[in-house]
Amino acid sequence: MQAKVRTVAFQGVDVLPVDVQVMIAPGTIAFAMVGLADKAVGESRERVRAALRALGLALPPQRITVNLSPADLAKEGSHYDLPIALALLAAMGVLTRECLEDFVVLGELALDGSLSRVPGVLPAAIAAVASGRGLICPAVCGGEAAWGGFESQDTDRSAIVAAPSLLALINHLRGQQTLPTPEALIADDRTTYPDLAEIKGQESAKRVLEVAAAGGHNLLMIGPPGSGKSMLAARLAGLLPPLEPDEALEASMVRSLAGDLTEGKLSRRRNFRDPHHSATLQALIGGGQRVRPGEVSLAHHGVLFLDELPEFSRATLEALRQPLESGRVTVARANAHVTYPARFQLVAAMNPCRCGHLMEPGRACGRAPRCGVDYQGKLSGPLLDRIDLCIDVPPVGAADLALPPPAETSADVAARVAAARAVQRQRLAELDRKGRLLAVEADPAAGLLSDRARGWSKPRCNADTDGALLAAIAEPDAEGRALLTRAAERLGLSARAWHRTLRVARTLADLDGSASVRRLHIAEALSYRRPQPRAAMAA
Repeated sequence: MQAKVRTVAFQGVDVLPVDVQVMIAPGTIAFAMVGLADKAVGESRERVRAALRALGLALPPQRITVNLSPADLAKEGSHYDLPIALALLAAMGVLTRECLEDFVVLGELALDGSLSRVPGVLPAAIAAVASGRGLICPAVCGGEAAWGGFESQDTDRSAIVAAPSLLALINHLRGQQTLPTPEALIADDRTTYPDLAEIKGQESAKRVLEVAAAGGHNLLMIGPPGSGKSMLAARLAGLLPPLEPDEALEASMVRSLAGDLTEGKLSRRRNFRDPHHSATLQALIGGGQRVRPGEVSLAHHGVLFLDELPEFSRATLEALRQPLESGRVTVARANAHVTYPARFQLVAAMNPCRCGHLMEPGRACGRAPRCGVDYQGKLSGPLLDRIDLCIDVPPVGAADLALPPPAETSADVAARVAAARAVQRQRLAELDRKGRLLAVEADPAAGLLSDRARGWSKPRCNADTDGALLAAIAEPDAEGRALLTRAAERLGLSARAWHRTLRVARTLADLDGSASVRRLHIAEALSYRRPQPRAAMAA
C-alpha cells in the first residue's frame, strides 16, 4: 500500500516542492523515515503515532517507510507532521488518494490530534496557488493562507482548507463535514507614534529626517549624549506612508517564515527594528544552524535603527554593505545558499567620540581629538559611502528647552512626505509604462517563487533608483551639474557618492514640487555628504 502527499521545504523565501511518500509493506514491524530529515522531522513519527491513537486509530503491524523526496534536499521543521499523517491515512485506506492530489499540506500535530501553528504558511500558500494547487494548513494559520491568491483574481478561496484538528480535516476530506473558508485578515494598524512636536530645537535634524522619510534614504546622526538622536529616530516611523499592498505581502512573507506574523494578520505598517548593539552577525544578517531571517530582512520595506553604531562589532557592520547596495542578503552554507529580501532604510546614531563631547569646548576628554579619530575609525569608508544623509545633532541648550512646543507636528510632515512619495510612484509608474524599468529575470535555479514574483529589485522610491533610471529622473540643470562636478573633485566623491547625491537632490526637488533638479537642490544634498570622519579632518 502506497500513498503520496505534496508538501514544501523552505530555502529563504524560496518554496521547494517535497513529496511525502509512504509505503506499508509486510516485514519487520518498524516506522522508518528517510530523506535527509532533521531531528524535528524525525520526531514527527511519535507525534503522528500519538495523534492517530487519539483518534482511535492504530498503525498497522507492518513495516512503514516514509520517504521525503527529493532525498538530497535537507528537510527542517515540524510542518511535515500533517502531510506524513495524511499520507499514512491514505495508505491505510482511511482517505482516498484522489482527495489529496490537488493540495499542498503543512502543519504540526499535537498529541491530542489538534493542529498547531507553523511558520512559512504565507509563502507556501503563494507557491501552492502558483502551481495550481490548494493548501491544507492549521486553522490558526488560515488568515495568512487566505492571502496566497492575492495576486490572482481567479483564485478559489475554497481551495484553502484550514482545520483545527486532524479529525475535523479527515471528516472534511471524506465529505462528512465542511470546514469554513478562512478569511484574509488585516491587522489593526491604528498606532500612536511619538510626535515631532515634542522635540524642541533641532530644526536642521528635523529637516533631514523629513528628507530621509520622503526618499527612503539612509541616515546617520552624530551628536553628544542627550541631543535627541534616538528621539528623532523613533519619530521616523510616524512620518512614513503605509506599505503598498504588494510591499505588505513581501514583508509579511519574511515575518511568516520567522514565525512573527501575529495571528496571521497582514499589516501595512512599516517595521521599525532597533536591535541592541550586542547583536551578533547572525542575528543582524541572518543565519544559525537552521538559517533564519535576521534583522535586516525583518526590516524589509521598513526601518532598521542602529543606535550607538560604533559599538556594534566591526564584522557585523561590514556585513551591512552588501544588503544596503543590493536589497537582499545571501547566507552561504555548505549545502545551500539561502537568500532573503533586505530592502530596508538604515537609520543610525552615534556619539562623536567615546566620551561623547568631542565638539564641545571645555567638556571633551584629554585625548581629544585623537579619541574621536579612533572612535569614528570603527566605521569604514565603504560603509559611510552607502549612507546618503549625515548630520551633526548639536546639544539642546536651555534657551531651546524654554521655548513653547513647535507648531509643526508629525502629521504635517507626514503629509509632505506622502505627497513626495506619491510623485515618485507616479513617475516610476510612467517610466514603467514606457518600458524604462527592466524586469528582473527569473532565476531558473530558484524555487516556486522567482525574483519576478518577489519584486525585490523593483524601484519604489528615489533611494532605489540607479543607472539609466537615475539619470532619467535626476538629471540636474547646467548650474547644478557644474556644482556637483566641482564638489566631486574637491571632496573626492566616489561614483557611488555621486549617484547618492543625485538621489537626495531628486528627493529635495520632489519636496519643493520642482519637476527638475536645480542647483540649490544639489547644494543642499552635498551638505549632507560626509566624505570622511570629521575628527580625522580636524586632526
